[in-house]
Amino acid sequence: MADTAIPFDDIRNLLNDLPGPDTNAARLVAERDAQLTKPAGALGKLENLAEWVATWQGRRPQITRPLVAIFAGNHGVTDQGVSPFPREVTAQMVGNFTNGGAAINQICAAYDLGLKVFDLALDLPTGDISLEAAMDERTCAATMAFGMEAIAGGTDLLCIGEMGIGNTTIASAIYCALFGGTGADWAGPGTGHDDAGVNLKAEVIDRALELHKDGLRDPLEVLRRLGGREIAAMAGAILAGRAQRVPVIIDGYVAGAAAAVLHAADPSSLDHCIFAHVSAEPAHARALAAMGKEPLLNLDMRLGEGTGAALAAGIVKAAVQCHTGMATFEEAAVSNRDAADS
Repeated sequence: MADTAIPFDDIRNLLNDLPGPDTNAARLVAERDAQLTKPAGALGKLENLAEWVATWQGRRPQITRPLVAIFAGNHGVTDQGVSPFPREVTAQMVGNFTNGGAAINQICAAYDLGLKVFDLALDLPTGDISLEAAMDERTCAATMAFGMEAIAGGTDLLCIGEMGIGNTTIASAIYCALFGGTGADWAGPGTGHDDAGVNLKAEVIDRALELHKDGLRDPLEVLRRLGGREIAAMAGAILAGRAQRVPVIIDGYVAGAAAAVLHAADPSSLDHCIFAHVSAEPAHARALAAMGKEPLLNLDMRLGEGTGAALAAGIVKAAVQCHTGMATFEEAAVSNRDAADS
């Protein structure tokens, strides 16, 4: 019998069956927080972060195996001159990650974060989106499934990042397809383009959107027509985090495009995620606003490779440690306000 299954069906089924928040775990965090040796609300957003971790882990918050997962892919659209760097740099940077020489290695070392790098067929670039679809359905769905395996070894906090020459063009095309506008509204300097380079990116994006305009109503079709392997894999990793109750930190502009695809399919699919930072890529703030998301940090970074997410993970770890490690008023024999008032 012929295989009639549509490759995206399993993804759609997963989106329709995601676990929700554990409100009891959130309640227990709030109750303990009220007893810690500090004024109520004194740790500000750190208190919210501890509750967020507990809500999605479904238990007292704990971070002992944090992981930064970097997904690397190459893009046929670089043939159009959308990046000042050749796509061979993608593989060279993957080697740099492996050898410990990149910024992300140093941040992971500083905050005691695990790091995994996933090479997604770098010798086989996706289709040039200005001429053809980036991937067929089976390739896209299979790459999402591969991304889901990123947490197979076990983790309790996942940070997603990427590497891929040309992928700010890809991300801009995805945002444009999902949120409207033209290439000029979303194209930015990426790895260092001048004004002429940014204008070229915008023109290439517009050509791609015109070519694929009849197939962009479905967010998963947007992903497979305009996306890249690293973006598909990140989308899969985000979904796996939700299915396995692992909180997820989204990195910057390109990682956000993977999240945007899921948001367009079902906004609640990102409830277990926080967005690490708003990058210096001009359209990133617009993308976050379109999804109704507030970034944790604003450090004028635009490096990618999970650096913003790793920095945010350090803050999340501190938030959880404060919640679990601080003494209560009773344990520390410190009088609290309620006791004084009584």
